Amino acid sequence: MNMEMKDYVKRLLLFGPPGAGKGTQAAKVSELLGIRHIDTGSIIRDNIKNQTELGLEAKSYVDRGDLVPDELIIRLIADRLGQPDVKDGWLLDGFPRSLQQAKALSAMGRSGKEIVERVVFFEVPEGLLLQRLTSRRICGSCKAVYNILTLKPKVEGICDKCGGELILIQRADDNEESVRNRFKVYKESTAPIAEYYGKKGLLVRVDGAGTVEEGTERTMAALKAVKCGCTA
Repeated sequence: MNMEMKDYVKRLLLFGPPGAGKGTQAAKVSELLGIRHIDTGSIIRDNIKNQTELGLEAKSYVDRGDLVPDELIIRLIADRLGQPDVKDGWLLDGFPRSLQQAKALSAMGRSGKEIVERVVFFEVPEGLLLQRLTSRRICGSCKAVYNILTLKPKVEGICDKCGGELILIQRADDNEESVRNRFKVYKESTAPIAEYYGKKGLLVRVDGAGTVEEGTERTMAALKAVKCGCTA
């Protein structure tokens, strides 16, 4: 893909329902743009591992089996976005998950300027999402994710990531009943966030159906550094 960094916005959020391929596209887009792919789980784990002040605070919740509260998640995100390796751009994965978190993220911008440059919202028919998720499998060794329909290993029986014998297992929550419930929860939690960024003129909707390559092409087109035709 022929591209120059200056042609694209580089402070990004990617949203999509379960099975939309958001994680796959996040990895590809961050590599193409040369920006950090940041997820909240990694931030929490890294801070706990490095025994930072925020990490020790988060550990107290994790050790009790409690969710890390919004207020602490927001401080962890703010700390991560202030580090030198993300000064040229970042792609946030798994944040914000609520309208409160979205507003807190906006408040991190300098001089009242919105910190997010573009929000990509993947749209995929629910029937296709259901098919994708119930066909998803995980490597029993390294936990790499595959799909028996759309993302098979390059060599049958061998994991692309760890090179070991591939024993594919299905996630416990990748059954039809669990998937439909996840769709419901996603719609309820994401609708206010989509509306929030839509009103700010930052939201662009991308067709998430088709191949991974097609999804990447559409996503990169949506990240062109021009004012997007954003919708709520």
